[in-house]
Amino acid sequence: MGVAFALMWSSAFTSARMIVFDAPPLMALSLRFFLAGFIGIAIARALGQTWRLSRGQWRATIIFGICQNALYLGLNFVAMQKVEAGLASIIASSLPLMVAFAGWMFLGEKTRPLGLFGLGAGMFGVLLIMGSRLSGGVDVTGLILCLMGAAALTVATLTVRGASSGGNLLMVVGLQMLVGAVCLGVVSAAIETYGVNWSTRLVLAFAYTTLIPGLLATFVWFMLVDRIGTVRAATFHFLNPFLGVTIAALLLGEALGWVDVIGVAIITGGILAVQISKAQQKLTPIKQT
Repeated sequence: MGVAFALMWSSAFTSARMIVFDAPPLMALSLRFFLAGFIGIAIARALGQTWRLSRGQWRATIIFGICQNALYLGLNFVAMQKVEAGLASIIASSLPLMVAFAGWMFLGEKTRPLGLFGLGAGMFGVLLIMGSRLSGGVDVTGLILCLMGAAALTVATLTVRGASSGGNLLMVVGLQMLVGAVCLGVVSAAIETYGVNWSTRLVLAFAYTTLIPGLLATFVWFMLVDRIGTVRAATFHFLNPFLGVTIAALLLGEALGWVDVIGVAIITGGILAVQISKAQQKLTPIKQT
Protein backbone atom coordinates (compact mmCIF):
# COMPACT_ATOMS: atom_id res chain seq x y z
CA MET A 1 0.00 0.00 0.00
CA GLY A 2 2.78 2.42 0.89
CA VAL A 3 4.75 1.89 -2.31
CA ALA A 4 1.58 2.05 -4.41
CA PHE A 5 0.61 5.33 -2.76
CA ALA A 6 4.07 6.83 -3.35
CA LEU A 7 3.98 5.89 -7.04
CA MET A 8 0.46 7.28 -7.58
CA TRP A 9 1.15 10.43 -5.58
CA SER A 10 4.41 11.13 -7.41
CA SER A 11 2.83 10.68 -10.85
CA ALA A 12 0.20 13.35 -10.09
CA PHE A 13 2.62 16.19 -10.80
CA THR A 14 3.34 14.97 -14.33
CA SER A 15 -0.34 14.48 -15.19
CA ALA A 16 -1.15 17.90 -13.68
CA ARG A 17 1.54 19.53 -15.82
CA MET A 18 -0.07 17.97 -18.90
CA ILE A 19 -3.48 19.34 -17.92
CA VAL A 20 -2.44 22.94 -17.25
CA PHE A 21 -0.87 23.15 -20.70
CA ASP A 22 -4.36 22.95 -22.25
CA ALA A 23 -6.93 24.01 -19.62
CA PRO A 24 -7.45 26.61 -16.86
CA PRO A 25 -5.88 24.97 -13.78
CA LEU A 26 -8.48 25.78 -11.12
CA MET A 27 -11.44 24.94 -13.36
CA ALA A 28 -9.87 21.60 -14.32
CA LEU A 29 -9.03 20.80 -10.70
CA SER A 30 -12.52 21.71 -9.48
CA LEU A 31 -14.08 19.43 -12.09
CA ARG A 32 -11.65 16.66 -11.16
CA PHE A 33 -12.65 16.88 -7.49
CA PHE A 34 -16.34 17.01 -8.31
CA LEU A 35 -16.18 13.86 -10.44
CA ALA A 36 -13.90 11.95 -8.07
CA GLY A 37 -15.96 13.01 -5.05
CA PHE A 38 -19.23 12.01 -6.71
CA ILE A 39 -17.80 8.60 -7.66
CA GLY A 40 -16.38 8.08 -4.18
CA ILE A 41 -19.66 8.98 -2.44
CA ALA A 42 -21.68 6.78 -4.82
CA ILE A 43 -19.43 3.78 -4.11
CA ALA A 44 -19.51 4.52 -0.37
CA ARG A 45 -23.32 4.58 -0.37
CA ALA A 46 -23.40 1.31 -2.31
CA LEU A 47 -21.19 -0.18 0.42
CA GLY A 48 -23.61 0.98 3.09
CA GLN A 49 -21.55 3.92 4.38
CA THR A 50 -23.27 7.07 5.62
CA TRP A 51 -22.50 10.77 5.52
CA ARG A 52 -23.70 11.13 9.10
CA LEU A 53 -20.22 11.75 10.43
CA SER A 54 -19.19 12.74 13.92
CA ARG A 55 -18.51 16.40 14.63
CA GLY A 56 -14.76 15.69 14.77
CA GLN A 57 -14.89 13.88 11.43
CA TRP A 58 -16.77 16.74 9.78
CA ARG A 59 -14.30 19.29 11.15
CA ALA A 60 -11.27 17.27 10.00
CA THR A 61 -12.89 16.53 6.61
CA ILE A 62 -13.55 20.22 5.94
CA ILE A 63 -10.07 21.28 7.06
CA PHE A 64 -8.47 18.52 5.00
CA GLY A 65 -10.59 19.38 1.96
CA ILE A 66 -9.66 23.05 2.14
CA CYS A 67 -5.96 22.63 3.00
CA GLN A 68 -5.06 19.70 0.73
CA ASN A 69 -7.49 19.96 -2.15
CA ALA A 70 -8.22 23.68 -2.45
CA LEU A 71 -4.96 25.22 -1.19
CA TYR A 72 -2.21 22.65 -1.75
CA LEU A 73 -3.37 21.27 -5.10
CA GLY A 74 -4.89 24.56 -6.26
CA LEU A 75 -1.64 26.43 -5.67
CA ASN A 76 0.38 23.63 -7.28
CA PHE A 77 -1.80 23.49 -10.38
CA VAL A 78 -1.44 27.25 -10.87
CA ALA A 79 2.31 27.04 -10.16
CA MET A 80 2.84 24.30 -12.74
CA GLN A 81 1.93 26.73 -15.48
CA LYS A 82 5.29 28.29 -14.63
CA VAL A 83 7.50 25.61 -13.01
CA GLU A 84 8.37 22.06 -14.02
CA ALA A 85 6.59 19.03 -12.55
CA GLY A 86 9.86 17.65 -11.15
CA LEU A 87 10.54 20.77 -9.08
CA ALA A 88 6.96 20.86 -7.78
CA SER A 89 7.19 17.21 -6.74
CA ILE A 90 10.51 17.80 -4.92
CA ILE A 91 9.04 20.67 -2.88
CA ALA A 92 5.89 18.70 -2.05
CA SER A 93 8.01 15.67 -1.17
CA SER A 94 9.48 17.60 1.73
CA LEU A 95 6.14 17.08 3.52
CA PRO A 96 7.53 14.75 6.23
CA LEU A 97 10.22 17.32 7.00
CA MET A 98 7.63 20.08 7.34
CA VAL A 99 5.37 17.89 9.49
CA ALA A 100 8.28 16.99 11.78
CA PHE A 101 9.39 20.63 11.96
CA ALA A 102 5.86 21.83 12.76
CA GLY A 103 5.52 19.19 15.46
CA TRP A 104 8.85 20.20 16.96
CA MET A 105 8.22 23.96 16.80
CA PHE A 106 4.50 24.29 17.56
CA LEU A 107 3.29 21.04 19.16
CA GLY A 108 6.13 20.47 21.62
CA GLU A 109 7.19 17.13 20.13
CA LYS A 110 10.65 15.96 21.19
CA THR A 111 13.04 15.20 18.35
CA ARG A 112 16.07 12.91 18.64
CA PRO A 113 19.49 13.91 17.26
CA LEU A 114 18.94 11.66 14.22
CA GLY A 115 15.68 13.47 13.53
CA LEU A 116 17.32 16.90 13.86
CA PHE A 117 20.07 15.76 11.49
CA GLY A 118 17.45 14.56 9.02
CA LEU A 119 15.59 17.87 9.21
CA GLY A 120 18.78 19.81 8.56
CA ALA A 121 19.87 17.53 5.70
CA GLY A 122 16.46 17.58 4.05
CA MET A 123 16.17 21.35 4.19
CA PHE A 124 19.70 21.67 2.83
CA GLY A 125 18.76 19.42 -0.10
CA VAL A 126 15.68 21.52 -0.88
CA LEU A 127 17.69 24.75 -0.71
CA LEU A 128 20.39 23.22 -2.92
CA ILE A 129 17.89 22.41 -5.66
CA MET A 130 16.13 25.76 -5.30
CA GLY A 131 19.42 27.63 -5.58
CA SER A 132 20.31 25.70 -8.71
CA ARG A 133 16.92 26.32 -10.29
CA LEU A 134 16.89 30.02 -9.34
CA SER A 135 20.26 30.50 -10.99
CA GLY A 136 18.87 28.70 -14.03
CA GLY A 137 15.93 31.09 -14.30
CA VAL A 138 13.03 29.32 -12.55
CA ASP A 139 9.88 31.42 -12.10
CA VAL A 140 9.96 32.82 -8.55
CA THR A 141 6.18 33.28 -8.33
CA GLY A 142 5.61 29.64 -9.23
CA LEU A 143 8.21 28.57 -6.68
CA ILE A 144 6.52 30.59 -3.92
CA LEU A 145 3.13 29.08 -4.79
CA CYS A 146 4.62 25.57 -4.48
CA LEU A 147 6.04 26.43 -1.04
CA MET A 148 2.70 27.85 0.12
CA GLY A 149 0.98 24.69 -1.11
CA ALA A 150 3.41 22.48 0.79
CA ALA A 151 2.69 24.45 3.97
CA ALA A 152 -1.06 23.89 3.49
CA LEU A 153 -0.43 20.17 2.94
CA THR A 154 1.42 20.07 6.26
CA VAL A 155 -1.71 21.34 8.04
CA ALA A 156 -3.83 18.81 6.15
CA THR A 157 -1.55 15.95 7.18
CA LEU A 158 -1.72 16.94 10.84
CA THR A 159 -5.54 16.64 10.69
CA VAL A 160 -5.78 13.39 8.71
CA ARG A 161 -6.08 11.17 11.80
CA GLY A 162 -9.28 12.88 12.87
CA ALA A 163 -10.84 12.41 9.46
CA SER A 164 -9.90 8.74 9.11
CA SER A 165 -11.10 7.58 12.53
CA GLY A 166 -14.68 6.51 13.13
CA GLY A 167 -15.38 4.53 9.95
CA ASN A 168 -17.08 5.62 6.69
CA LEU A 169 -13.62 6.00 5.15
CA LEU A 170 -14.59 6.17 1.48
CA MET A 171 -17.42 8.58 2.30
CA VAL A 172 -14.92 10.87 4.06
CA VAL A 173 -12.66 10.76 0.98
CA GLY A 174 -15.54 11.69 -1.31
CA LEU A 175 -16.81 14.48 0.92
CA GLN A 176 -13.42 16.15 1.34
CA MET A 177 -13.08 16.17 -2.44
CA LEU A 178 -16.43 17.94 -2.80
CA VAL A 179 -15.20 20.53 -0.29
CA GLY A 180 -12.23 21.19 -2.57
CA ALA A 181 -14.45 21.25 -5.66
CA VAL A 182 -16.72 23.94 -4.21
CA CYS A 183 -13.85 26.15 -3.00
CA LEU A 184 -11.93 25.94 -6.27
CA GLY A 185 -15.09 26.34 -8.37
CA VAL A 186 -15.90 29.65 -6.69
CA VAL A 187 -12.37 31.00 -7.15
CA SER A 188 -12.20 29.76 -10.77
CA ALA A 189 -15.48 31.48 -11.66
CA ALA A 190 -14.14 34.72 -10.22
CA ILE A 191 -10.67 34.88 -11.79
CA GLU A 192 -10.31 32.43 -14.69
CA THR A 193 -11.34 32.69 -18.33
CA TYR A 194 -12.81 29.58 -19.90
CA GLY A 195 -10.73 28.16 -22.72
CA VAL A 196 -9.76 24.54 -23.33
CA ASN A 197 -7.45 23.19 -26.01
CA TRP A 198 -8.94 19.72 -26.42
CA SER A 199 -6.45 16.96 -27.11
CA THR A 200 -6.03 13.24 -26.49
CA ARG A 201 -3.28 13.99 -23.97
CA LEU A 202 -5.57 16.32 -22.02
CA VAL A 203 -8.42 13.79 -21.86
CA LEU A 204 -6.16 10.90 -20.80
CA ALA A 205 -4.27 13.01 -18.25
CA PHE A 206 -7.52 14.33 -16.78
CA ALA A 207 -9.06 10.84 -16.51
CA TYR A 208 -5.88 9.49 -14.93
CA THR A 209 -5.47 12.27 -12.39
CA THR A 210 -9.15 12.06 -11.41
CA LEU A 211 -9.24 8.32 -10.79
CA ILE A 212 -5.69 7.37 -9.74
CA PRO A 213 -3.92 10.16 -7.82
CA GLY A 214 -7.25 11.83 -7.08
CA LEU A 215 -9.50 9.06 -5.78
CA LEU A 216 -7.48 5.86 -5.39
CA ALA A 217 -4.30 7.39 -3.91
CA THR A 218 -6.29 9.42 -1.37
CA PHE A 219 -8.26 6.34 -0.32
CA VAL A 220 -5.04 4.29 0.00
CA TRP A 221 -3.44 7.08 2.07
CA PHE A 222 -6.36 7.15 4.52
CA MET A 223 -6.26 3.34 4.81
CA LEU A 224 -2.50 3.40 5.33
CA VAL A 225 -2.72 6.03 8.08
CA ASP A 226 -5.57 4.15 9.74
CA ARG A 227 -3.58 0.89 9.56
CA ILE A 228 -0.07 1.92 10.66
CA GLY A 229 -0.36 5.54 11.85
CA THR A 230 0.72 8.89 10.40
CA VAL A 231 4.42 8.58 11.33
CA ARG A 232 4.96 5.19 9.70
CA ALA A 233 2.77 6.07 6.71
CA ALA A 234 4.72 9.27 6.08
CA THR A 235 7.90 7.17 5.79
CA PHE A 236 6.84 6.22 2.29
CA HIS A 237 7.19 9.86 1.26
CA PHE A 238 10.95 9.27 1.11
CA LEU A 239 10.27 7.57 -2.24
CA ASN A 240 8.55 10.63 -3.69
CA PRO A 241 11.54 12.86 -4.61
CA PHE A 242 13.09 10.10 -6.71
CA LEU A 243 9.80 8.91 -8.24
CA GLY A 244 8.55 12.45 -8.95
CA VAL A 245 11.58 13.62 -10.91
CA THR A 246 11.96 10.25 -12.68
CA ILE A 247 8.36 10.19 -13.95
CA ALA A 248 8.58 13.83 -15.07
CA ALA A 249 11.86 13.15 -16.89
CA LEU A 250 10.49 10.05 -18.64
CA LEU A 251 7.09 11.42 -19.71
CA LEU A 252 7.77 15.14 -20.12
CA GLY A 253 11.45 15.11 -21.03
CA GLU A 254 12.38 17.43 -18.15
CA ALA A 255 16.13 17.82 -17.75
CA LEU A 256 17.92 16.53 -14.66
CA GLY A 257 21.28 18.01 -13.62
CA TRP A 258 23.82 16.63 -11.19
CA VAL A 259 22.76 19.18 -8.57
CA ASP A 260 19.19 17.90 -8.85
CA VAL A 261 20.30 14.29 -8.40
CA ILE A 262 22.46 15.15 -5.39
CA GLY A 263 19.69 17.28 -3.87
CA VAL A 264 17.10 14.52 -4.33
CA ALA A 265 19.44 12.01 -2.66
CA ILE A 266 20.01 14.35 0.31
CA ILE A 267 16.26 15.03 0.70
CA THR A 268 15.48 11.32 0.52
CA GLY A 269 18.08 10.55 3.18
CA GLY A 270 16.82 13.39 5.39
CA ILE A 271 13.21 12.22 5.17
CA LEU A 272 14.22 8.66 5.99
CA ALA A 273 16.29 9.81 9.00
CA VAL A 274 13.38 11.85 10.35
CA GLN A 275 10.92 8.98 10.04
CA ILE A 276 13.32 6.41 11.54
CA SER A 277 13.90 8.78 14.46
CA LYS A 278 10.16 9.23 15.01
CA ALA A 279 9.54 5.49 14.81
CA GLN A 280 12.31 4.80 17.34
CA GLN A 281 10.95 7.48 19.66
CA LYS A 282 7.52 5.84 19.63
CA LEU A 283 8.98 2.39 20.26
CA THR A 284 11.44 3.50 22.94
CA PRO A 285 10.34 6.67 24.74
CA ILE A 286 13.13 8.90 26.03
CA LYS A 287 13.53 8.54 29.81
CA GLN A 288 13.01 11.66 31.84
CA THR A 289 15.82 12.61 34.24
